[in-house]
Amino acid sequence: MAKEIKKIGVFTSGGDSPGMNAAIRSVVRTCAYLNLDCVGIYRGYQGMIEGDFKPMDARSVNNIINKGGTILKSARCDEFRTPEGRKKAHDQLVSEGIHALVVIGGNGSFAGALLFNEEFDFPVMGIPGTIDNDILGSSFTIGFDTAINTVVGAIDKIRDTASSHNRLFFIEVMGRDVGHIALNAGVGAGAEEILIPEQNLGLERLLDSLKRSKKSGKSSSIVIVAEGDRTGKNVFELKEYVEEHLPIYDVRVSVLGHMQRGGNPTCFDRVLASRMGVKAVESLLEGKSNYMVGIRDTQLILTPISEAIKAHTDIDEELIRVSDIMTT
Repeated sequence: MAKEIKKIGVFTSGGDSPGMNAAIRSVVRTCAYLNLDCVGIYRGYQGMIEGDFKPMDARSVNNIINKGGTILKSARCDEFRTPEGRKKAHDQLVSEGIHALVVIGGNGSFAGALLFNEEFDFPVMGIPGTIDNDILGSSFTIGFDTAINTVVGAIDKIRDTASSHNRLFFIEVMGRDVGHIALNAGVGAGAEEILIPEQNLGLERLLDSLKRSKKSGKSSSIVIVAEGDRTGKNVFELKEYVEEHLPIYDVRVSVLGHMQRGGNPTCFDRVLASRMGVKAVESLLEGKSNYMVGIRDTQLILTPISEAIKAHTDIDEELIRVSDIMTT
């Protein structure tokens, strides 16, 4: 028999992503709408262990839907990896009278929530918040759309300089294990080449591509490199290799870094976060637990967390084909 839920805790964990605040707002206001108490847990699992809780109502989340980052903060917590740490967290939740949790984060955050549920039979529901778009069970994660728009805007600006000085720019974007940001932003910004972890194109193909670009009359080029790409050891090694073998190019490197995580979330991410927050709370009240809310073909779905954390999402092969055609 499902446990009666009258108070829900919400927290963010792992790397921040634009739209997390919109998700927090949605959870809090859905609880208010359904006459449930809601408690914000600050600094993720660390705050849970320390009892860093704050009651939240509909007014406490005014004017945050447009803000990047997370008002509940995020932190790493090695202590939660231990049975003793998780026991402390459970004791704090019980003491506060919290009956269920909504965790907004990525794979690591969900793995912690799954283990916590298995040990204490504590209801949990996940909302995917990560710019990498790498979680199984959802076509889009909160923050991905904002991140690729941020990257496209940066590439557009860098291209102005590249064109003015006849330069080749290597632009490194986030994507240690998956190349969704690089592939989508590269196609959207018209990059001449896109290097992603899923495809080891090799240094010779990169040189051939740059030679073709030069021969076709292009005076400048943009190459997008996901940080996990295996073509070279790193983006600076790629620069040195091209300078050595194609001295006709004036090569520069731009590492976009954490600017990709920040900024006001796009309308898409705000709407997605709002929908997922409502679905998470309603699913908990229906007695469901250990699921992640996702979206597929515009419809919200639930995926067992155990399935969601098994592997990364596959790269879009059709978009790779489009990229190959566009860089001709």
